[in-house]
Amino acid sequence: MAGVNGGRKGKKDDNGIGSAIDFVLSNAKLVLGVGGAAMLGIATLAVKRMYDRAISAPSSPTKMDQSGKRSWEEPSWLGSSPRTLNRDMKSNISRSLQTLPTSSHTFEPDALRRAVRRPGSAGVDLQRAKLRLSLQEHLWAFYRERVLIPAQEQAQARRAALDICAELRVFLHAKLPDMPLREMFLSGSLYDDLQVVTADHAQLMVPLILEKNLWSSVPGEDTIMNIPGFWLVRRENMEYFPRGSSYWDRCLVGGYLSPKSVLEVFDKLVTGSINWPAIGSVLDYVIRPVVPSETLTLEVQYETDRRLYVDFLPLLVMEDGVSLIAKPHRLAAERHQNLWRQSFRVAETARLRALDQEDGGCRCVCLKVAKAVCKLNAPLTRLNAGQLTNALLLLSESEGDWTQEALAHRFLQLLRALVGHLEAGRLPCALSPKVNLFCELTAQEVDELGYTLYCALSDPESLLRTALCHDSQSSISQSR
Repeated sequence: MAGVNGGRKGKKDDNGIGSAIDFVLSNAKLVLGVGGAAMLGIATLAVKRMYDRAISAPSSPTKMDQSGKRSWEEPSWLGSSPRTLNRDMKSNISRSLQTLPTSSHTFEPDALRRAVRRPGSAGVDLQRAKLRLSLQEHLWAFYRERVLIPAQEQAQARRAALDICAELRVFLHAKLPDMPLREMFLSGSLYDDLQVVTADHAQLMVPLILEKNLWSSVPGEDTIMNIPGFWLVRRENMEYFPRGSSYWDRCLVGGYLSPKSVLEVFDKLVTGSINWPAIGSVLDYVIRPVVPSETLTLEVQYETDRRLYVDFLPLLVMEDGVSLIAKPHRLAAERHQNLWRQSFRVAETARLRALDQEDGGCRCVCLKVAKAVCKLNAPLTRLNAGQLTNALLLLSESEGDWTQEALAHRFLQLLRALVGHLEAGRLPCALSPKVNLFCELTAQEVDELGYTLYCALSDPESLLRTALCHDSQSSISQSR
């Protein structure tokens, strides 16, 4: 330690921090092993250099080095995420150690020197350019090999969904001819060409007909619950049109049309009255209701190794054009069982496609890559398509270059934007900023998502590697 202290002559007193760092490094190998100690050494040396620059700052802040920049200034590439890094630090550090690289090439002397090289030189700029090019190539390879769904698979899934829709339409019209419904239709990412990895999900929209003078919609923010993005559908004119005047009065709860009660009506019909085994044998499918499910969902096995999940979603289209679906609030389904969820999906998808058509951009490609990464990385499965779409639309408002060559840069920006939204605990809807698309995430989920994405910023290709590994393991398990 005397040698270490002697080598620090001429610098300001650091209160023993240098000694502490050296002590940690000298004992890291015993605790973390060779690989962990090497990675800790890289990180610690970088911190040490930053600290040395800070304590050796010139007395005059105007004193510059030859490059015109303060030599003690913090590097511009360093970011901070105090909320994400401070919460549950012990478990976070343990998870970080589990993701340390294990290849011996990572810890070779040349690699170590590159890792701690001072930013700002032409060599580092060239290295960064090469890394960006490498990420660009990996993203496009991942998009072609894992994200895109073969046209034949999409066609088979659409045909299976169409068969189920036709059977339900015939049954409901025959069983309940007086039920006021508009024509059912299929929807979802399978029909917008935005589904990724596998064609496994579709939505069957069931539009209900409400009498104009008997029902009115109330925004969630105008109620005591104060939840933008959710609506109440109130029964009106009860004194002139008593209960029973509308077919849907049977689904009233406390004077409001309950989406839960509406789903229960359809659930009794779809799961209790339809002979799905018989229909499946005719169609050569295996059809069964999914239990439990937050919505009414059918599982359709149309090939030996392929399944399609069809969500049965009652839909209300109000006079002002607001679309409401019977999908309950995730965190308060019982307390908010009368709330209908406002759907922005059609308008969001249309805006995204319109922007890409205007400039030949890569927004849809970037969205599909992000969706696949979240689908195949277990810690990110809580990020849904709507949240990713809106984060990308918000990013489009501040960034103009969406050419195909900018995919890697925009993907990284999307990750940074998501980290920022998670730290703020709020992701505004691009079409209605008062709606917080993170309102159904718990605090723990927000922290886990933020931590995972924050770590991925330093090695974004790790998300692709994890996704590829998950995809390979799924293929192996399905083949057994």
